[in-house]
Amino acid sequence: MWRTRAAAACVICRSLANSSCGIKRKSPLQNLHLVSRSIHHPCYSSSKFQRPPLRISIQLFSSLNRLPLRKAKLLNVKYGYQFHRNFWLARLASRLLKVRYLILGSAVGGGYTAKKTYDQWKDMMPDLDEYKWIVPDFIWELDELIDFEKFIQALPDADDLAKLLPDFDKIGESFASLKGFLSPGYNLVSEVIGASDLLLLLGAPGETAFRATDQGYDNDKQFKKVSDKEKIDQLQEELLRTQLKYQRMLERLEKENKELRKLVLQRDDKGIHQRKLKKSLIDMYSEVLDILSDYDASYNTQDHLPRVVVVGDQSAGKTSVLEMIAQARIFPRGSGEMMTRSPVKVTLSEGPHHVALFKDSSREFDLTKEEDLAALRNEIEIRMRNSVKEGCTVSTETISLSVKGPGLQRMVLVDLPGVISTVTSGMAPDTKETIFSISKAYMQNPNAIILCIQDGSVDAERSIVTDLVNQMDPQGKRTIFVLTKVDLAEKNVTSPNRIQQIIEGKLFPMKALGYFAVVTGKGNSSESIESIKEYEEEFFQNSKLLKTCMLKAHQVTTKNLSLAVSDCFWKMVRESVEQQADAFKATRFNLETEWKNNYPRLRELDRNELFEKAKNEILDEVISLTQVTPKHWEEILEKTLWERVSTHVIENIYLPAAQTTNSGTFNTTVDIKLKQWTDKQLPNKAVEVAWETLQEEFSRFMTEKKGKEHDDIFDKLKQAVKEETIKRHKWNERAEDSLRVIQHNALEDRSISDKQQWDAAIHFMEETLQSRLKDTESVIEDMVGPDWKKRWLHWVGRTKEQNIRNETKNELEKLIKCNEDHAAYLANDEVTTVRKNLEARGVTVDPCLIKDTWHQIYRRFFLKSALNHCNLCRRGFYYYQRHFVDSELECNDIVLFWRIQRMLAITANTLRQQLTNTEVRRLEKNVKEVLEDFAEDNEKKVMLLTGKRVQLAEDLKKVREIQEKLEAFIEALHQEK
Repeated sequence: MWRTRAAAACVICRSLANSSCGIKRKSPLQNLHLVSRSIHHPCYSSSKFQRPPLRISIQLFSSLNRLPLRKAKLLNVKYGYQFHRNFWLARLASRLLKVRYLILGSAVGGGYTAKKTYDQWKDMMPDLDEYKWIVPDFIWELDELIDFEKFIQALPDADDLAKLLPDFDKIGESFASLKGFLSPGYNLVSEVIGASDLLLLLGAPGETAFRATDQGYDNDKQFKKVSDKEKIDQLQEELLRTQLKYQRMLERLEKENKELRKLVLQRDDKGIHQRKLKKSLIDMYSEVLDILSDYDASYNTQDHLPRVVVVGDQSAGKTSVLEMIAQARIFPRGSGEMMTRSPVKVTLSEGPHHVALFKDSSREFDLTKEEDLAALRNEIEIRMRNSVKEGCTVSTETISLSVKGPGLQRMVLVDLPGVISTVTSGMAPDTKETIFSISKAYMQNPNAIILCIQDGSVDAERSIVTDLVNQMDPQGKRTIFVLTKVDLAEKNVTSPNRIQQIIEGKLFPMKALGYFAVVTGKGNSSESIESIKEYEEEFFQNSKLLKTCMLKAHQVTTKNLSLAVSDCFWKMVRESVEQQADAFKATRFNLETEWKNNYPRLRELDRNELFEKAKNEILDEVISLTQVTPKHWEEILEKTLWERVSTHVIENIYLPAAQTTNSGTFNTTVDIKLKQWTDKQLPNKAVEVAWETLQEEFSRFMTEKKGKEHDDIFDKLKQAVKEETIKRHKWNERAEDSLRVIQHNALEDRSISDKQQWDAAIHFMEETLQSRLKDTESVIEDMVGPDWKKRWLHWVGRTKEQNIRNETKNELEKLIKCNEDHAAYLANDEVTTVRKNLEARGVTVDPCLIKDTWHQIYRRFFLKSALNHCNLCRRGFYYYQRHFVDSELECNDIVLFWRIQRMLAITANTLRQQLTNTEVRRLEKNVKEVLEDFAEDNEKKVMLLTGKRVQLAEDLKKVREIQEKLEAFIEALHQEK
């Protein structure tokens, strides 16, 4: 009876298992694997005769559905399996009662112990409510900002994931060749089935997984023999396909996460949370590097802060790799020619919008717009050309660029000019050496990450940069090797193993932390970043290098490269930044000690502060020009103008007019000559005098030392400002026209109103004539030599020429005494007479010497006669008022000098008004423009403000600023950690 019931139950179970393949979750037995069903079901049979029981330990859970399985104690009888029947109910009840007590006692004791342990741990835990301020506000409000229901709905369900798994039944056929592993039992099959899911999710290309199949259980299990090569190929293809599917799902989730982060950052920028956002960590670090790039390391304070230095041969794809990391085509491109002519520092950071901006500019370039990208590339190219000095090809000046965008890895990269092997035409002769020196200067930093770019499409033996990198980092502790153009390398290289040797670090002598293979497009400059990414993914998906395990999945794509570089960069930053901060702290102490010992009473003013101080002093001195009194201006102008025109007045106007015989002719000659002089020379000469006077006063104020407060460090700067201002300043062109009219009217006036003006004109004439007479006496003395008193007192004698001139002078003086009304010039017969008289005394004289000597003798005689006439005219004002009627006295020369004197006074007054009202203000404006130009020109400031004191103050300020920013960065780094 029991055997009949058991057989009926087995028939029912078999029918259920066979008929419910299309129904979901009908019976637990349906979900069991064929091996599990055959082992654990008491009446399941796959052949005509019953198998003996398997005396092995069976795994109690399936690897697929985790359903518990039951074990039953079976007996082997002649016709099948059978349960024990003698008193089995009583024995089972007694054993169950014992088990119950044991379970109940264990549950009570374990529960008490667990509760006690939980209470102890709960008391030990701190109250986390006090630390809620650590978590940002937007974390607590994520449920309001993000719709998690939509996010969960977007995730794939279990059925979709199950469809992505490979066909385990087909894979199970491979176990036909593994009978040796099945000898202990079918438990190994179930373990492999349980591990297959994990291997498919985590396994890399080349790893294999095994699974049993569900075929042939009607008779005996028969396994299909498949060759090892076919089995491995099949498994690799399925694993690659599965991995790519999961990779796409991961990219889709990352894209959605990026959009959510962008939304949060945008709402943060709008001030929704009403809190001030701190500067990002990478921006703080980039500021430190910008300061260091401008720092003049004359005190051996060169920094060793980490950077990612991108080096490679020319046209190896350095710029393309950087663009893929920055996710934008930001650099100028060229086919085969050198495009990177100076180091470009690129700071990558995360932000809501994909933008780029320069350190010294506020303009933001939207990298999602093609016109902004073109403008950015053009700006970078212009900056590179401007940084290159004349006669050079490359520059050491660093261009600082910041790129922000969602999903960008935070790091600082420096793109260096490509290494060349030959200097071509059009390049400077030292281009190759300059590029090597720039590359070595950046790579010799022990904390710099070296990103070595190697072109995969060319022969490895042609590489130049690998030897250079090997010299700088022989152990490869900070080098990351990148093989570009792998698509071309796969087509051109006859032996794919050569690429594998490169990536494994066996071909080149250099060592590296990691090796990566990337594809940066098809060589078309118009390709977008998205199209390049798609092409790279498609290439590696179909590449034989990946399928044949020559490349590993984590060694390909620029995305994996950027993640690895970012991790290495921040690891190096955390390991070295505190040590560098201590180094700058020690440098600061040394500089402060040096300043205290050398300049104890002076403030620590750097070059910019000194320039501002000098600027204020210069502006104060220019303003002091406006405080000069009008009287001082007029006196200087009148005196200077008369010194400039007195020779012309005496020689060309007064002396020719004085040779006339009557007053009418005298006045006519004077008027004509004054008119000609006023129309042509006088206004221009007056403006020149005014401009020179302004320059002299400006220079006097600029160079005047102000006692103990004077600082000679500003002298060179003041001199340069004065010269540049004078060069730029031009007098108003309309000033001459107005001045000409005023001077002409002043010279036409002949009416002397009072005796005081008459006496002033006589005094002016006497001073002028006495000055000329003194000059004439000095000339005559030089001609004839010293007189007898000087010869006896100073023991000097005359030369032969002086003796001849002395004899000639004596002879000419006799001629004048005989005829005091003699004309200004000697007649030819008079010259002959004088020459013969001298020859009679044994003195041979040239006629030209006689005329030259006569000119000075007659000039002295005329000036003495004019001075005597001035004394006679002192009482002539009464006759002047009567127009010299019924009087032999004529004082027309006094009237001439009065006209000249009045013209000088009026001209000086007019020029003074132009100076104070117009020119001084224009000069002040020019000075401000010059100072502004000097302020923007750092090279000019460095050249004009020099010296040990300036350099020491400059270094001290830079070191303090660097130390403060480094400490702030370290504090923020600890907070982020």
